[in-house]
Amino acid sequence: MSFIIKDLSYIHADKEILFSHLHLSINSGDKIALTGNNGCGKSTLMRILVGDLSPSSGTVLRPEHLYYVPQHFGQYDRQTIAQALGISHKLSALHAILSGDATEKHFNTLNDDWNVEERAQAALDSWGLGGIPLSRPMEGLSGGEKTRIFLAGMELHNPTAILLDEPTNYLDADGRERLYNLLRRTSATVLVISHDRTLLNLLPAICELSSQGLTYYSGNYDFYKEQKTLQQNALTQQLEEKQKALRLARKVAREVEERKAKQNVRGEKASIKKGIPRIMMGALKNNAENSSSRLSSIHAEKAEKLQTEMAGIKSLLSQTDKLKTDFNTSHLHTGKILITARNVNFHYPDHTASPAETPHTETTAKSLWASPLTFQLRSGDRLSLKGKNGSGKTTLLKLIMGELHPTDGVMERAGFTSVYLDQEYSLVRNERSVLQQAEAFNHRHLPEHEVKTILNRYLFPRDVWNKPCSKLSGGEKMRLSFCCLMIADNTPDMFILDEPTNNLDIESIEIITATIRDYAGTVIAISHDREFLKDTGIEREILLE
Repeated sequence: MSFIIKDLSYIHADKEILFSHLHLSINSGDKIALTGNNGCGKSTLMRILVGDLSPSSGTVLRPEHLYYVPQHFGQYDRQTIAQALGISHKLSALHAILSGDATEKHFNTLNDDWNVEERAQAALDSWGLGGIPLSRPMEGLSGGEKTRIFLAGMELHNPTAILLDEPTNYLDADGRERLYNLLRRTSATVLVISHDRTLLNLLPAICELSSQGLTYYSGNYDFYKEQKTLQQNALTQQLEEKQKALRLARKVAREVEERKAKQNVRGEKASIKKGIPRIMMGALKNNAENSSSRLSSIHAEKAEKLQTEMAGIKSLLSQTDKLKTDFNTSHLHTGKILITARNVNFHYPDHTASPAETPHTETTAKSLWASPLTFQLRSGDRLSLKGKNGSGKTTLLKLIMGELHPTDGVMERAGFTSVYLDQEYSLVRNERSVLQQAEAFNHRHLPEHEVKTILNRYLFPRDVWNKPCSKLSGGEKMRLSFCCLMIADNTPDMFILDEPTNNLDIESIEIITATIRDYAGTVIAISHDREFLKDTGIEREILLE
């Protein structure tokens, strides 16, 4: 066995239970994807498996030689690349020996790994980072560079077990393909948290973390989705049957009450006719009422039980099935020319590329694109901007939106409305509560109860209305963004999407996929998510080099 999890639980400091009584065995060489909705505890569970975090109860048996690529890298900002890769002690020993210090402790530290520096540089070079020295601080590197440094560590350390938390978030298409190939080839045990469905389909097993615990599926993501669809269909059928039974129980309960009332009236009339003494009439009436009350109580208990069972089934139903967005069609006629770019190019005032897009080797003044861009965008078009990290995709979006102006060439923009959704869903303001965010988009002055009805429709019930937006997950911010647009009755002529699936769980990705697929308007997207582009009908592309 590579990992054995026994009766594992984790409870937050505020006593909130994140998960409890988890059991799982992972064999050596297994390759498994860990899935589940945002907030269910996937990253926490992985940190426990690594040993970075202690469980509240339960035990974990783990292999000795494991390697972990975290989702976030802020804790490494004060370290050098060598320190982050865990080889700084060996490099120090190697350099000391080469400088003439033959102390035994240096040889023990180096442990005959004489080519550690060459291997590290070769691993970095294979991930396109050959120009970065191992002594460089992690702080200041882009998210993509930090990710590739840690992925290079897999080749450097050759571990027996690899744990990856959202490894493709900052990778371009080339980086993703390299990771896919590495995972295909490796004989190590692999556990991956990811929303990248291409990656998930490479792994032969899925383990889902939910309020029900860990559920193992012996197939890839497509197989998992088929099984989940069957489960959801079965739950929907159960819910319909319970609803029918509840309607019947309520109908029977009403009939019992009506029958009791009629019997009381008839009984009193009959007793008066027959001259039955009043004291005996009271006794007969009490017996009849007791019998009817018992019957009513039975039906009430049955109805209550059915309602409890229905609530349990509803909690297991997918959000995707509960939430349906219905944006109106863009008011622009299909085919209207919105953007005309002629020989467009750009460079920043300081003669470097944008800091967010600058690769570490970009230091000289030059135009952002090797060849000027010439293209036309019409109403109804769906296209993606493709290119390596640093190729200027976000810059081109800003040119299209009119936030930047080209240094060279001409960018003509017709009148149109657009909504920009980035991976942080910055349309949502962190300092607001959920209700305040919704009210900020109530330009139509809808009554408060209507705003709250729309919030409920987008799966924001009363108990989260005062929740700070800063505490929302990526999926919740995405839903709240669409909710705000619906409250404003603001169907844009164009959706501009900048890595919209990066911080979403799979269920939230399905929601935004369905929304964009059904939207009848223009879409421009930057996305490395092949499945998202395919499922939303985005086939045309502009390649930036």
